[in-house]
Amino acid sequence: MEGVQHRMVEVNGINIHIAEKGEGPVILFLHGFPELWYSWRHQILALSNMGFRTVAPDLRGYGDSDIPESVDSYTCFHMVGDLVELIDVLDPREGKVFVVGHDWGAILAWFLCLFRPDKVKALVNLSVPFLRFDRNIKPIELWRAYYGSDHYMSRFQEYGEIEGEFAWVGMDRVEKEFLTDFPVLLPKGKLFKRPLDEPITLPSWLSEEEANYYVTKFQKTGFTGPLNFYRNFDRNWELLKPWVGCKITTPAKFMMGDKDLVYHMPGMKDYIHNGGFQEDVPSLKEVVVLEGVDHFISMEIPDEVNQYIFDFFSRFH
Repeated sequence: MEGVQHRMVEVNGINIHIAEKGEGPVILFLHGFPELWYSWRHQILALSNMGFRTVAPDLRGYGDSDIPESVDSYTCFHMVGDLVELIDVLDPREGKVFVVGHDWGAILAWFLCLFRPDKVKALVNLSVPFLRFDRNIKPIELWRAYYGSDHYMSRFQEYGEIEGEFAWVGMDRVEKEFLTDFPVLLPKGKLFKRPLDEPITLPSWLSEEEANYYVTKFQKTGFTGPLNFYRNFDRNWELLKPWVGCKITTPAKFMMGDKDLVYHMPGMKDYIHNGGFQEDVPSLKEVVVLEGVDHFISMEIPDEVNQYIFDFFSRFH
């Protein structure tokens, strides 16, 4: 990662690690689970060469950033608070940047545009569309009703339980399983589809060296910080009630793979393609669903993602 600078910035009472490269308008890249700033390595290099200043933090709870202990420190307001202060540090003059989010990073980017549209020039989100919230339906209950109690979001709820199972399986195995074949169900005692003694063949887009970067970081930090994002789904649902029915007005584009597990969630295709998504995000310019592409889209097809980001953001500066 030649030429990439690393530093710590203090925002919202914690230290956040950022990787950055290039000069020009800032693009802030927000990673998902179980990832790190490193998931944007292809974008950082390509877009910094295209005239942008690329910045990718480790979100709170991840990598080299601080990992607050309390589960309550991982609500949507804490996360967006981090991002607002970070944007002010990165662009003190205008206090406004381009944003690209993936997975949890996409969820946070939607929230950022909902709460502080003045902070975002334009948005490209990957893999997770805006998730409309309903006053009456708790998200974890909904997923449990549909998928059963082995669903990964349900299994992540109990503090310490899944961490213990992950520790037993081993960080190396857990991280590679998630990056290679994200499991929708995590049955107790048999977390993954493959027997534990069966070697994992990494996908073509992920080298052993790249996978080991993640493994090394998560061996140091554990998974509790990242899991605390999921443990706040229902709390966020309560906090977000004043925003029920609000529209996202930021100019946005959306891109996902047709093999992505999110695309196959109940009601998702209908929401994306039949008007719901456009209704919630009226300034949504385009939705691209790519054939044969899975969840980790920025690493799987980096050249297409880079071009897509460049073409969209170039309209605004």
